[in-house]
Amino acid sequence: MHMSRTSIPVDESTKERLDNLKRDDETWDEFLERVTSNEEPIKAGAWSDEKAEQAKERIRESRENWR
Repeated sequence: MHMSRTSIPVDESTKERLDNLKRDDETWDEFLERVTSNEEPIKAGAWSDEKAEQAKERIRESRENWR
């Protein structure tokens, strides 16, 4: 099945910003699908508030024990 194609005119500065966001291994269609998806993106390294507070507490404890 072949989908119809279209062109979207954008300013050069907009195109440059999009180029910086687009991954090298994805097509423009894949990129636009990704950035317009309703799914919550996975944030590598993001901690829940609870996990972050636990980590801060461990750091505080280790500093106190260091003295």
